[in-house]
Amino acid sequence: MKTLYSKEIDKLRNENKAFRDNIKKSSCPNCGFAASCKDAIAGSTEEQKLRIENAKLKLRSIVGKYPHGSSPQNSPSCSPGNDQENRCSLEFSTGNFGLEKSRIMDVVSQARDELIKMAAQSGPLWIRSYETGREILNYDQYVKEFCPEDSNRLQPKKSIEASRESGIIFVDLLWLVQSFMDANQWKELFPGLISKAATVDVICNGEGANRDGAVHLVRQFNRLIIALIPLKGPNADTHGASRELYFVRYCKNLGANQWAIVDVSVDNIEDNIEASLKKCRKRPSGCIIEDKSNGHCKVTWVEHLECQKSMVHSLYRAIVNSGLAFGAKRWISTLQQQCERLVFLVATNVPTKDSNGVATLAGRKSILKLAQRMTWSFCRALGASSNNSWNKITTKTGDEIRVASRKNLNDPGEPLGTILSAVSCVWLPVSHHVLFDFLRDGNRRNEWDIMFNGSKVHSIAKLAKGQDRGNTVSALAMTTDEHKMWLLQDSSTNAYESMVVYGPVDINGMQSVMTGCDSSNIAVLPSGFSILPDGIESRPLVITSWPEEKCTEGGSLLTIVFQILISNSPTAKLSMDSVDSVNTLISCTLQSIKESLQCED
Repeated sequence: MKTLYSKEIDKLRNENKAFRDNIKKSSCPNCGFAASCKDAIAGSTEEQKLRIENAKLKLRSIVGKYPHGSSPQNSPSCSPGNDQENRCSLEFSTGNFGLEKSRIMDVVSQARDELIKMAAQSGPLWIRSYETGREILNYDQYVKEFCPEDSNRLQPKKSIEASRESGIIFVDLLWLVQSFMDANQWKELFPGLISKAATVDVICNGEGANRDGAVHLVRQFNRLIIALIPLKGPNADTHGASRELYFVRYCKNLGANQWAIVDVSVDNIEDNIEASLKKCRKRPSGCIIEDKSNGHCKVTWVEHLECQKSMVHSLYRAIVNSGLAFGAKRWISTLQQQCERLVFLVATNVPTKDSNGVATLAGRKSILKLAQRMTWSFCRALGASSNNSWNKITTKTGDEIRVASRKNLNDPGEPLGTILSAVSCVWLPVSHHVLFDFLRDGNRRNEWDIMFNGSKVHSIAKLAKGQDRGNTVSALAMTTDEHKMWLLQDSSTNAYESMVVYGPVDINGMQSVMTGCDSSNIAVLPSGFSILPDGIESRPLVITSWPEEKCTEGGSLLTIVFQILISNSPTAKLSMDSVDSVNTLISCTLQSIKESLQCED
């Protein structure tokens, strides 16, 4: 016969399951995920109250029966045997209280130990490739060391993606830790890589201001490239080059100057989980962050995924199969770039040669903020593509374009009305560095931008936002017989990827921003380019002692994106004339780029 305590727990679990089932019928307007996420739950005031009261009842029930922690098996502590260090806060948790939290803490504790070893060990666990210089996981050694008994080895329909990379990040350690534990800040640190992220549940709040021991349930959607937009329908896919993940994130202080951010997928963590979330799992992954003083830290990143094998579009096959698409190098490179941008945003000692055209620090900061918002908007508009209905068309030159319309009803950061978005991705036989330098060069813009109609471009202002000369924000002007136009251009590059994002801006508004006025109400509709290496390992054609001839760079994957306001009315419909116009615009732009770089064949 069940005890009174068991009956109470079963009742509470059934009530929570009913709450979740009701909430899952709606969707979260912010993140687009099912309303089981924390944000959606908060939107239901009555159910939130019921959940919190439910938690209090459970806590009172357990405390009343085991006042001295005499039953570690049923205690609400985050970790058996270590209650003081990892005390849960059920009052603030809004998720599934039927979960065995002690089991989750066991999993994340083991994952933490594995991550520490994976980050620190070299051979025989990690073997450095002589040809590429990248570290390769010795999977046989991994199985022998971490799961010798219960491992099924590598299943036939599964593939393993494992990588490790280290880098110096110029930000404060504790700020970085807190940013990783905030879904919005986490997403903003990786705008071109994470299209969606949400904290589904707070399993444990952690201790102190830095939330040591915090455990979150996270849902995240990673995208290789913004042109990988799924078509709607039963046969829709993303060309096998995306990752939708459901995992637990654990934040732990390892010592005076070291923290760990641990990610690991936990099986059967929630009922009725979507099939798409079972296709890719995180084995113990994450990063070890070490304080190096003077406002910078060392980050060692380990990315370890187990994914269901799937067909990958030939255009992206090399970059996905090489591990570059979602590997540790991409995460580290993006993190370095974004944190460096934040440093330059508040810097007061930027050389004059790297900040011309703007007289004050306030003006510099205001422009950099506007450019940052423009790039975030660029990534967000295409990263949230699953909410749109995309249609595929083919250009006269045979390139594939996908178009969709969306409506801006009340966001002052973009023009109000109906917006047409169009994307296309092509392979070009030039290195991504060469392609990036060409597209960001204002003096060569008239070679590909048909909107300028051959007119010369003049630089109004140019601001550095990173140590690499390619990381700049520019204000450009173009004058024709008909009108004068200003553009804001944000160029970004790192060891893995590059972007050139731009948009027309109101001249008077831009001039006020340059003096230091608030830029939040300046409307800008971004278009631009994403540039990735194709991932194909290249070999030298000859043997020579000249360093520049010892290796050759491969080609590039160029994604071109146009966003156009087709009507000031949000009720306007997408017309064939608009589609034809953007088709011509993309076709001519691509053809001009190929001709200028002498790769039209």
